[in-house]
Amino acid sequence: MRKWMGIPMASGLLLTACVTINVYFPAAEARDAAREFVEKVISDPNAPPAQEPAQEPAPAGGGMALQRRLDFGGANAGARFDPWMLLGIGSAQAQSAPDITIKTPTIQAILARMEARFGATLRAGFDSGALGFTDDGLITVRDPSKIELKDRVAMNAAVADDNRDRKAVYREVAVANGHPEWEAQIRGVFAKQWISSARPGWWYQVGGAWKQK
Repeated sequence: MRKWMGIPMASGLLLTACVTINVYFPAAEARDAAREFVEKVISDPNAPPAQEPAQEPAPAGGGMALQRRLDFGGANAGARFDPWMLLGIGSAQAQSAPDITIKTPTIQAILARMEARFGATLRAGFDSGALGFTDDGLITVRDPSKIELKDRVAMNAAVADDNRDRKAVYREVAVANGHPEWEAQIRGVFAKQWISSARPGWWYQVGGAWKQK
């Protein structure tokens, strides 16, 4: 009788682990998604393509060494007990973090608007030093004197429109991935990525102070 009583408890622990595993915010996946989005927005179609670094040849015998590592343990290697099998999932699946998608129609529509706006208006503001990335994931007019008087109304309107889209995309990414409560974390990841992806000469804000790349 004692032998069977331990099974429900073990199963309960496994189920708890399964439920808990996807609760944590997947920071690495969020950074990858933010990088893809940001680079798409600020990419310059007229810039020369970056050259791919030359790949070093694989060391001789690398494939055999890998195969030996995979075969380590002999015939009994695959016989080790995997507790995730009780739940019908593999250990690799259980340990993998959820993917952060930015491929929904709503997010892609925001991306298209931001990309077009950046190319048409905002890039010139960043190149001149008039605009800067704030540390909360938005943009602002940093130095109005660097914008010609005739262009100031259009630039201010573009900044306001872009900030509305920025707030919308942070919210939409969280909602699209089933965790609206992640919005602040998504925004924080994007805020760092805008600054990380800023081109040389562009301005960004850190703790209220302005710095130039």
